[in-house]
Amino acid sequence: MPAIQLTPAQRKEKRSEAHHLAPVVMIGADGLTPAVVKETDAALKAHGLIKVRVFSDDRAGRESIFASLCGELDAAPIQHIGKLLVIWRPMPEKEDAERDENAKGAPRIVKIVKFSKSGNHRPQMKKLRVLGNERVAQGGEIKRAKRRITSVKKQAQD
Repeated sequence: MPAIQLTPAQRKEKRSEAHHLAPVVMIGADGLTPAVVKETDAALKAHGLIKVRVFSDDRAGRESIFASLCGELDAAPIQHIGKLLVIWRPMPEKEDAERDENAKGAPRIVKIVKFSKSGNHRPQMKKLRVLGNERVAQGGEIKRAKRRITSVKKQAQD
């Protein structure tokens, strides 16, 4: 599979995004093994943009590793600086699980922030656990969802 081709402007943007990243894959003395390729593929699926550190002093060897990784994994080569390689591949779309209509919502943690009236004090933060049949009202209190009331005529039709 050929590597993804990017414009210089796109590569520049990806380089700036990768600046603060730490290397997630390390390539040692054994070089590019199938285990390293598999781990790099998993990291690209999880993160999209990764750094790879190659512990080799041979610059030509690092360039060949960079080219073969990008070719095998269908990724775009972003940057090769020193012993660091930056690789990018678009992340796959996550499939949302079809939700059963009768299923209730799962509990979730909600952070409620109440600001002070004077503005000189810090806001008060509270974390609350909200169940599937509950909702957070305007004032920050939790209200239980009520069943919809149907008319007598509609109940008779069912």
